[in-house]
Amino acid sequence: MIRPSIIALSARTAALCLPKAGALYRLLEPASWRLSALTGDGDVREGAATTVVSLFHDLQPGVRYRLEVEGFQSLEFETAACAGLIDPTAFGLVQGVRHNDLEGARANAAALADAVVAVPDGGALHLPKGDWTTFPVRLKSGMTLHISKGAVLHAPSVRAGWPILEGRDAMGRMLGSWEGLPAACFAAPIHAIGAESLVIEGEGTLDGSGDRGDWWSWPKETRDGARRPRGLHLVSCTDVKLLGFTIRNAPSWTVHPQGCSRLVAAGLTVAAPPDSPNTDGFNPESCRDVTITGVRFSVGDDCIAVKAGKRGPNGEDDHLTETRGIRVTHCLMERGHGGLVIGSEMSGGVHDVAVEDCEMIGTDRGLRLKTRRGRGGSITNIAMRRVLMDGVETALSANAHYHCDADGHDEWVQSRWPAATGPGTPIIDGVTVEDVEIRKLAHAAGAFLGLPEAPIRNIRVRRLKIASFRGDATATPPIMADRVRPMRHETIVAECADVDCDEPALLSKASISVSLE
Repeated sequence: MIRPSIIALSARTAALCLPKAGALYRLLEPASWRLSALTGDGDVREGAATTVVSLFHDLQPGVRYRLEVEGFQSLEFETAACAGLIDPTAFGLVQGVRHNDLEGARANAAALADAVVAVPDGGALHLPKGDWTTFPVRLKSGMTLHISKGAVLHAPSVRAGWPILEGRDAMGRMLGSWEGLPAACFAAPIHAIGAESLVIEGEGTLDGSGDRGDWWSWPKETRDGARRPRGLHLVSCTDVKLLGFTIRNAPSWTVHPQGCSRLVAAGLTVAAPPDSPNTDGFNPESCRDVTITGVRFSVGDDCIAVKAGKRGPNGEDDHLTETRGIRVTHCLMERGHGGLVIGSEMSGGVHDVAVEDCEMIGTDRGLRLKTRRGRGGSITNIAMRRVLMDGVETALSANAHYHCDADGHDEWVQSRWPAATGPGTPIIDGVTVEDVEIRKLAHAAGAFLGLPEAPIRNIRVRRLKIASFRGDATATPPIMADRVRPMRHETIVAECADVDCDEPALLSKASISVSLE
């Protein structure tokens, strides 16, 4: 029998993986389990697991447990100790403050700030059941924010007096940001800067109130000199665990780890309306060693977008740092512009990214790489394995002529003639796709458009199955570049790209561009 594996442990939560052949986000059938405390009060619980990544909440700190799951080997684990549990209501946190009550939200933020200070190293701030409205709260190192089942932490719907993160800190390092550049931005409702050993967990909800204020009405603009806040913004944090909670209605990107390392996100639910602008689900930027597993996405933009900053308009690059070691497993991407996206902000370099054993349902694209002249940097060693795409319009794409930014449609960006190479020339080298099934395909199984001066190298496709086509699909350009012809029910098309496919019939000889002039 297969042995469950431990994804992450805290004092009160265990995130475990129940791997079964063929199981992606959900188990093929429910599996009964029994969890027994071997120390402590001898608590015994029973239930049934329905997802590969299963979380067990409200455990006792410092207790050894045995988990027995039907069809699996038994597993023993021990929760971490807890140095103390802080109740924020003891500091004046008040339930039921209306979303437009500025004074009440400020008072709650002050109460939470005092409660955070009171949390001992290795302790937890316990948010009880109820509706809590507060201005942004900054977390610290060595603490756990435990969001109880039935607890909803709301941001206020108005921004008067909302704190702002400057684009750089006193040392000149990027702090606030917008689309890969240092920029002042409103602080996220929950944020941390330079924190270590931070845990955010529980069965409750973080609600950014993007649907209540005017955040979504000015997506590319500023107000009070600042860009929109994220839902959860983690800047330069190390050893972070995000376990089990729901996060929804972010003003812009939902979860944004920026410059973080050794981060695990397991069993989250990430949600935003389909028409909410730039509400990407999870955007690790300039990060190392990130695991995203068992997360359910349904958002208004990309489900996961891996980024590494972008060069400034005059080539500024002092803020750039590579992203390396991103692993995405057993996730469910419902809706969204892309399932797993890399770029377009990738100037620092994105390397060693794998998405495995996931389901992508109704996303515009499945695996999507996007960049353009002027970005520079490289994207290398990208892998997709054992992924089911159902109702995805274009399954696989890499686009080096992405028409983003104010000059994105300029001829120097869109020209199909070779340009001089230099620091601004982006490189894509090494994309592996294995054991992917596509159902109800609309536009193209694969569209790979490279630069003539820097073709996309080493695309390897093995055991790609197109199970069915969407009958009512309308011919549409499969990638966002100028002069791309509309496509419907096409296989793999490539231009300035080297594609090695084990099924030659899947390789189309048709061009992507309408004209090469």
